[in-house]
Amino acid sequence: MAEVQKKVETRGRPRLSEDTRLTGKQLKFVELVATREGQDTLRNLAVEAGFSVSGAHTRAYEMLNPRKSPHIVKALKARRAELAEKYEVSYARHIRDLQHIRDQAIAAGAYSAAVQAEKARGLAQGDIYVNKSEIRHGSIDQMSKAEVKKALDELKRQLGEKVIDVEPDRVELLEADQDGAIQH
Repeated sequence: MAEVQKKVETRGRPRLSEDTRLTGKQLKFVELVATREGQDTLRNLAVEAGFSVSGAHTRAYEMLNPRKSPHIVKALKARRAELAEKYEVSYARHIRDLQHIRDQAIAAGAYSAAVQAEKARGLAQGDIYVNKSEIRHGSIDQMSKAEVKKALDELKRQLGEKVIDVEPDRVELLEADQDGAIQH
C-alpha cells in the first residue's frame, strides 16, 4: 500500500500554532486584556497595545479567535490563570494577611485598627466568635393579646430565674387634649 502524503501549503503565511511566539504588540494586548477586560473595549485595548485605530476592532477579534490565533489565546489563558492564582483568596492567606495588618497597626500605634484586624481573624477562624441572628416575620403589633401572653410565658419558661416579673401597682390612662398634649 502506498502512503498518502499530506500536501503542505507553501504559499502565504505559515500556519500559526499554540507554540508560535508572540510579538511585542501581542504580548501587550494579552496583558491588557488579562488585567483590564470589562473595564475598556477590546478595540481600545488593541489600540493601546499599538495596533492601528482603523483595524483595531478586527485585530482584537482575530487575536481572541482560537482558530486564527491559538498562540495568543493560549498565552491569555495562561496569564489569567497566573493572575487568578496570585490574587486568590485562601483561608491561610487571609489569616496571614490579617495578622500582618494587625502587627502593622500595633507598630503604628493604631490600636483600634489592630483590634478590628484581630477580631476579623477570630471571625474567620469560625469558632472564636459566634455571630447569631434571628429573622422574625411580623411584629407584636400583629399579635392578639392571647398570643402576646403565650409568647411571654414561653420566654419566661425558657429563661427561668433570669426573668424578673413585675406587675404594676396601678395603671394610668393617658388621654390627649384637643391640642395633642397628654393629660393624666
